[in-house]
Amino acid sequence: MELIKRALDFEGMKMSNMSTSDRVVASREAKSIILAINEIYKKTKDTKLMDIMKRVTAKKKKIEKRLKGTPVI
Repeated sequence: MELIKRALDFEGMKMSNMSTSDRVVASREAKSIILAINEIYKKTKDTKLMDIMKRVTAKKKKIEKRLKGTPVI
């Protein structure tokens, strides 16, 4: 599925040397990926989809921490 490929590409994306606008775009992309996977997950209850969604959410949280200016731990 193309959605899973998008999610895996997003996971593999490097976060170093990203400008603020790049981070905003990445955060929005992550949100759209998560919502799309969630819609499919509601119907299928596939645990692999949930794992992918959790990993994308973790990366999204790291990006948003950096956007808000809080220290990354």
